[in-house]
Amino acid sequence: MKITKQLTDTAILEEFGNRLARARIDQQLTQAALANQAGVSKRTVERIEAGASAQMPSCIRIFRVLGLLQGLDLMIPEAGPRPMDLLKLKGKVRQRASKNRNEPKVGATWVWGDDA
Repeated sequence: MKITKQLTDTAILEEFGNRLARARIDQQLTQAALANQAGVSKRTVERIEAGASAQMPSCIRIFRVLGLLQGLDLMIPEAGPRPMDLLKLKGKVRQRASKNRNEPKVGATWVWGDDA
């Protein structure tokens, strides 16, 4: 199954678990052996493969054992400055995101257009 933004969180977790289980089986590892090598409980491996949520450090340990860490690098690529940003910032590195200009002001009361 292709992971798309139309899928629910539950469906994505189930697909994630299925893919991890397939990678584990392809490497001839039992759940217990994977858990032991990753330093997590067997129950954690069972839950992840069943599509339950898990803590990121546990997933990273499992990825490391299965040789899947390079997938994390592809999942969220390292951000670099865009060419136009480099020109605007004159070589400086941006430190924070700017405020959304279309966002309503905090504490501002909303009124109907005909009441104003």
